[in-house]
Amino acid sequence: MSSSSVAPRSHARLRVGVTSAVAAGAVLGGVVLSSQAQAATPTYGAKAIKVAAAKKGAPYRWGAVGPTRFDCSGLTLYSFKKVGKSLPRTAQQQYSKVRHISASQRQVGDLVFFHSGSHVYHVGIYAGAGKIWHAPHTGAVVRLERIWTKSVWYGRA
Repeated sequence: MSSSSVAPRSHARLRVGVTSAVAAGAVLGGVVLSSQAQAATPTYGAKAIKVAAAKKGAPYRWGAVGPTRFDCSGLTLYSFKKVGKSLPRTAQQQYSKVRHISASQRQVGDLVFFHSGSHVYHVGIYAGAGKIWHAPHTGAVVRLERIWTKSVWYGRA
């Protein structure tokens, strides 16, 4: 086999890999995972974030757990349940159940808990690049948004 006959197949594989990365970026709101993250077996969180991203634009409703309306912990509960991982109902209960991790250990798909003192009042799913998928508040919709405060803790389901 000549080297010229091998090259087109290699380029074809490269195009498929780039296309997959771009498609993943579109699903995750423009955050493309590293090749190392793509090669690893997806975690519950990595799968759950795709579920949350697919709910983009769904209206916020206090106490709602989907499939068409969500509050913050309802979105995380729904997203993880769809991929086979059980979470409790409220943000505080979810924080109490998950494994706590540092900001330096956070990965795409980890939970981001917003707190005031020891009280957890909001939760979202980390999308990378300092952003989360979440259901923010009454009058808003599920969306990708930059983390707006340093008063956050991280957890892994």
